[in-house]
Amino acid sequence: MSYTIKEASPKRHEESRNIENVLVMQGGGSLGAFACGVFKALVKNKVQIDIVAGTSIGAVNAAIIAGNKSGHPEKDLEDFWVEIGESSLGVIPDFWVYGWDSRARKYMAKTISSASANAAFFGVPKMFIPRWQWWNTSKNFQGIMGGLEEQYFDPSNWTFMYDHTPLVKTLENYIDYNKLNLAATKEEMPSVLRLIITAVDVMTARPLIFDNTLMKIKPEHILASSGYPIYGFPWVDLGNNIKAWDGSLLSNTPIREVLYVSPRNDKNIFIVENYPQRIDRLPSNFIEVANRYKDILFCDKDIESIKYAKLVTRHIKLIEKLYDIFEQQVDHSNLSKKEINDIQNEYKNLIENYGAEIRSVTRIIRSEIESPSISKNSDFSSRTIRELIDQGERKTEEKLERRSSR
Repeated sequence: MSYTIKEASPKRHEESRNIENVLVMQGGGSLGAFACGVFKALVKNKVQIDIVAGTSIGAVNAAIIAGNKSGHPEKDLEDFWVEIGESSLGVIPDFWVYGWDSRARKYMAKTISSASANAAFFGVPKMFIPRWQWWNTSKNFQGIMGGLEEQYFDPSNWTFMYDHTPLVKTLENYIDYNKLNLAATKEEMPSVLRLIITAVDVMTARPLIFDNTLMKIKPEHILASSGYPIYGFPWVDLGNNIKAWDGSLLSNTPIREVLYVSPRNDKNIFIVENYPQRIDRLPSNFIEVANRYKDILFCDKDIESIKYAKLVTRHIKLIEKLYDIFEQQVDHSNLSKKEINDIQNEYKNLIENYGAEIRSVTRIIRSEIESPSISKNSDFSSRTIRELIDQGERKTEEKLERRSSR
């Protein structure tokens, strides 16, 4: 099943412009399981992805897809999420409350999941653990974290609450880093995906883009992209005086970054949205207010970037037409050789390196499983992970079916 819009590139450059299918995955902690279901459905429907991009948990998903060990990335990704869910602890039990349900608009008894509380107090052992569990974590602070801090036993000097280096060990079961980095060898291998993940420089606020066609992606790059400080995760030392945090601090939907590193080839973009842009009604209590502000904070803000990319495409097409006139009809006798060369060189640079046309944007949007919650992105329970995967798969199937029926 193909979703490429068959519109020929200008004849002069048909061979220089390809069409790429891009999968962009947002951050969102446990909500990242939704993207697993999305990817399963894309594979099932034979949608070939050329670039996989993400930040935070989206970067983790993307790295597993690009570097999968089994040759079946959808299986490796699902197995990863199942393992994460099964490692979550249930020390604090769920509890019952009787209260107002804003969705049902009535008072009713309901279960309040303790999964987020368990994650906060005890961590998710296959992913992150609290640093106060020094008997587990002290050995993990060597190397990637830059060494055990001298003030480890003085919380007033802590800069993070959770150690997420256990994620590295878990990812070893699913990522072949040699395969993930084959793209940098420039070998023509159809199975090699381009991987783009993002972070931010703590000291300069400069965006950091890690692209496996230009550099070797290592575990610390994945950790850096998923080190969100507000939730207590640390910066990661990448060497060369660079300390990096989660890329979602700048952009939780790295479309702009994809266009920046691949500005020439046309794009069909699939966006996995963990945080919806639109809601049906205003929040009715403080919990829903907090839930909604997270949506707004982390939702896709690339609408203007997409509009700008389309504007650049229009400019490029106009330049192509004008250049044809310049070559065929304009009297060049009044131009010096240098002026002609400058025009030709600038034209060649613009046409060969810019002008990616966004052919289509497909948004697959997660919906709330239960009533809005301020801790929706930290529920790593097996039940919730499974529900998110199933929802992602179902919603993608529905979206693809609607597109194919047009």
